[in-house]
Amino acid sequence: MGKSVRGFYLVTEFIEGQLLADSNVNTVTYGSIEDIALEKQNIYPLSHMNVLSAIPQENQIVFTISVISMDCVDVSKEATEDIFKGNNNEQDVLNTQCAVLTKLSSAIRRNRFENEFELIGEPSLEPFTDRFPQQVAGWVLTFDIAIANDVYLC
Repeated sequence: MGKSVRGFYLVTEFIEGQLLADSNVNTVTYGSIEDIALEKQNIYPLSHMNVLSAIPQENQIVFTISVISMDCVDVSKEATEDIFKGNNNEQDVLNTQCAVLTKLSSAIRRNRFENEFELIGEPSLEPFTDRFPQQVAGWVLTFDIAIANDVYLC
């Protein structure tokens, strides 16, 4: 009987640890975003991880992973004449959450020799402001990561 792919756990636990170590992340979740109670204010700033696909190869498995980092957008009741920034902190949220994911991708790249995984290619970041019914903004980081294929057939 073969053994499990432990590299998968190394990757997901590494990502979770990096995110939890960031002072701009309060909660880290995994799986289907629909299962997360996004209406709870105490979970923000939130980072959510999801594995989108896997390509098994002879010596490695390449996973495509997305990490969403978001926070609540606060709207001021005071009127403003600043048309560029408006009367909310959306730009602040986008700036902070972009930094969270940029640090994460740098940590993955930097630790490739210490761990059993490696970032493949360049990650991409996509901002969002109206993706969820809650008034949140953030970024989606998508990247490919290769781990050793340690599943052997008897």
